[in-house]
Amino acid sequence: MSTSFASKSPTVPRSPEQGRGGRRVRVLIGTDTYPPDVNGAAYFTARLAHGLAGRGAEVHVLGPSPTGRPYVAERDGVVEHRLRSMPSLAHESVRLALPPGVRGHLNRLLDRLRPDTVHIQNHFLVGRMLTHAARAHGIPVVATNHFMPENLFDPMRVPESLRPYAARLAWWDLGRVLSGVEHVTTPTPAAAELLTDQGFARPVEPVSCGIDLVRFQPLPGRARAAERRRLREGFGIPDLTTMLFVGRLDEEKNADELVRAVRLLPGVQLVLAGHGAHRARLEELARAEGVTDRVLFLGFVSHEDLPDVYRCADVFTIAGTAELQSIATLEAMASGLPVVAADAMALPHLVEEGRNGYLYRPGHPDELAERLRLVVEDEAARARMGEHSRLMASRHSLEDSLERFERIYRDATVGTRPW
Repeated sequence: MSTSFASKSPTVPRSPEQGRGGRRVRVLIGTDTYPPDVNGAAYFTARLAHGLAGRGAEVHVLGPSPTGRPYVAERDGVVEHRLRSMPSLAHESVRLALPPGVRGHLNRLLDRLRPDTVHIQNHFLVGRMLTHAARAHGIPVVATNHFMPENLFDPMRVPESLRPYAARLAWWDLGRVLSGVEHVTTPTPAAAELLTDQGFARPVEPVSCGIDLVRFQPLPGRARAAERRRLREGFGIPDLTTMLFVGRLDEEKNADELVRAVRLLPGVQLVLAGHGAHRARLEELARAEGVTDRVLFLGFVSHEDLPDVYRCADVFTIAGTAELQSIATLEAMASGLPVVAADAMALPHLVEEGRNGYLYRPGHPDELAERLRLVVEDEAARARMGEHSRLMASRHSLEDSLERFERIYRDATVGTRPW
C-alpha cells in the first residue's frame, strides 16, 4: 500500500471562493494521522487537502511530525504544520503529537492564520486540542469521523474480555469531543447510523471519501488481456486468475479468511498488497493450508504504482468487519473490478448482489470461496460486474465530495464570519 501522497488529484478549474476581506477561503485541517502514515484516514485527509487547494482554497494541515522534529513545509500547494511527536505504542507507522507546549502553539497559529474554518479528522490528541483552541477563538469547527474502537483493539492489545467496556468508553469520549462542533460528517450512511446507535445525539451527515475516477480506471477493452499480463510480469505476479486485497495486514482486516478461501479455489491466486503486524501469521497460514504457491505478498506498493496493481486483478476481495467506507474497495470498483466483500458495517453499501459482486457472512471462508467461484468461472458475468462497479464508483466522485465540504464550510461560518 502506498506510503506517500505526492500528487494532487485532477481538478476542474474554477474561481476560488472568497473568504474574509475578499481573500481565498482559508481552511485549517487538524489530524492525528497524515501521509506518510498508512491508513485510510490519512489518505482521505491528504486527498481532501490537495483537492481543496486545487479548487482555490488556502489549505493548512496540522499534524504530528513523521520524524519527531517539528517543522513547516509546503507540498503541492498545501502548507503542513508538523508538531513534535513520539512513536505510537498502538501502531508502528503512526506517531503521536506531544501535548507539552502545544496549547500555546495552537493559539499563536490560529492568531496568525485566522482560518475561516477548522476541519478535524480525529478526536484524539490533535483533533481534541485544536477543537478546544478553535472554540476559544470563535472559529467554527467541522469534524469527520473515521473511528471505530475495533481498529485499535489489536494494536493496543486490549484483552478480549475488556473490549466491550473499552468500546463503550471510546464511543462516549468521541461523543464528548464532537458535541461542541458545528457539523459532523462520516463517510457512509452506515457509519452515520453507527454513531446514532452509540448515543450520539447530533445530526451526522454521510459524505463519501470520494474517488479519483481519472486516476483509477479499467484497462481498455482492446488488448486488455495482453496489458494485464504485462503488468503482472512487472510486479512478479503469475498470469493466473487473481483475487486482490489492498490494505493493512492487521487483525481486523481478517485476511486469514481470504487465505483459507484460496485453498478451495484451484487455479486462483491471492495477491495481498500492503503490510502489517499479521503478515508473518498469514504466511504461516498459507503454508499450513498448502497454498504458498498461490498467495503472493506484494508488501509496499508506491502511490504511483497502485492503480496498476488493481489492473492486475480479476476480482477484489475484502473481509474486514470494521470498515466505515473502504477507500480501497472504491478504488477497485473505479478500476472496473467485481467485489466480493464481508457482509459487515459499510461494505454492503458498495455491493449490489449479482450486479457488481457478492457479499458473504464474515467468518465463513467456504461461503467466500463459493461467492468468488461465481465471479471467476464466468468471464462474461465478471466483465458485466466490473462495468457496474465502475458505474457505482462514479457516484463517489472526489469532486462531488470536495464541493460538498466547501458548502459545509460556508454554512458553518454563516453567522460567525462573513465570506
